[in-house]
Amino acid sequence: MAVLIDEAIWPNHGTVWGHLVSDVSLEELHAFARRAGIPERGFDHDHYDYPVERREQLIALGAEPVSGRELLRRLQGAGLRVRQRDKRRAP
Repeated sequence: MAVLIDEAIWPNHGTVWGHLVSDVSLEELHAFARRAGIPERGFDHDHYDYPVERREQLIALGAEPVSGRELLRRLQGAGLRVRQRDKRRAP
């Protein structure tokens, strides 16, 4: 069980963003985000977005660095992945 962090490669809002997920539960992910001071608005259905400048701090707090491919594989394996088309249907 782990909170996983991938490389920040997604440019937006003047910085570069990455993803933070749990391979166990959304509860674990939300608890980690609260401890790290990540605002709830950073949550996007199955992950939190984080700015590149927070990466090393999040790793120091216990996030496990993995590739984007590994992050997705483990998120899917945990049954927590929300597909893009499902996001469009959400209220």
